[in-house]
Amino acid sequence: MPFTNPSTEKIRQLLLSVHSIAVIGLSPNKARPSFRVASGLQNAGYRIIPVRPLIDQVLGEKAFPDLESLPTLPDIVDVFRAVEHVPAIVESCIKLGIKNLWLQDGVIHETAAQRAIEAGMTVVMNRCMWRDYMQLCNNAQRRLT
Repeated sequence: MPFTNPSTEKIRQLLLSVHSIAVIGLSPNKARPSFRVASGLQNAGYRIIPVRPLIDQVLGEKAFPDLESLPTLPDIVDVFRAVEHVPAIVESCIKLGIKNLWLQDGVIHETAAQRAIEAGMTVVMNRCMWRDYMQLCNNAQRRLT
């Protein structure tokens, strides 16, 4: 069965309910889409957790080399990595018990997305979290718990 994103309302509810976002592939380069998206989400009140090896921090937040190194689980993982890395990311999320996964624009891996769904995760694929936040939630109150 082909992958289908959750409904617009479910995406809206997801964005309103999460607080911490582990951004895999977050670049310290201000010109990169990952930096711009994470910066916008941080300014909207989300806690950004950079996940990228070989850097110390991004956006004033300590960076971690991988999901297994995080001191606490994020509410959602936002992926800015090439598609060939997605299956391993999904397996890490499943192993750690992370419940929500967002694959940014152009990050499309149907098999990995289905694997995540079968493991009980909510998956959004080939969409921009910042754009969806701006379109669906900008005037809504988020739960900051």
